[in-house]
Amino acid sequence: MSTTQDLVRVLKSELKAAGITYAILAERLGMAESSVKRVFARADMPLSRIDEVLRVLKMDFAELARKVADAQPLSTELTLEQEKAVVADRKLLLLAICCLSQWTLEEVVGIYQVTEAECIKYFAQLDRLGIIELRPLNRYRLRVAKGFRWRPQGPVMTFFRRQMSDEFLSAGFDGAGETLTLVHGQITTASAELLVERLRRIGQDFAQQHLSEQHLPEAQLHPYTLLVGMRTWLFSGFKDLKR
Repeated sequence: MSTTQDLVRVLKSELKAAGITYAILAERLGMAESSVKRVFARADMPLSRIDEVLRVLKMDFAELARKVADAQPLSTELTLEQEKAVVADRKLLLLAICCLSQWTLEEVVGIYQVTEAECIKYFAQLDRLGIIELRPLNRYRLRVAKGFRWRPQGPVMTFFRRQMSDEFLSAGFDGAGETLTLVHGQITTASAELLVERLRRIGQDFAQQHLSEQHLPEAQLHPYTLLVGMRTWLFSGFKDLKR
């Protein structure tokens, strides 16, 4: 939730961008420059004063609130309770995945058996859960970072492992644009961490490619799923063969 300090911080940024110094602001507000400096230094400003500054900036409060929301740090992981809520409803989980891929309401309704009213209801739930920020005309902004991932041992990944992993891995991975690679070796932890970072970037590249091709005709698009994993592991069936 935004605090007065957050509002004041964004106001300072907007004043700087507009080239309005404290001296100019003080003159337009009919205040002493020292008083203006003191108010901003304390970051404790009544709403009436915020409104006055907004009039100088020719902004309204709704625009300021949006800028404050945009400036908030994005989550890289949900809480355990948030994930439990998401996985408890199959359609909510579907909508969460669609939102993370930045699908529009129209795309969701056009592809899945979800009505517009249901979609709006689930968007509102995802807003309350902190995954998206719902905006006018049923648009939204993601409130999670590019590096977002589900909790490794959390409810969503547990659901995937129990319900979907066998189905996903049972295919031959020999179709167009498909591959399955298994590589084993011994490397340092530092090298492994570098490889993990590169793999995460591949995941981000996949998501970015999805966004860049959303404008293409549906007939040209096909649903792909990228599963990236790397861990310290030796197959248990080989352990008894070690010296």
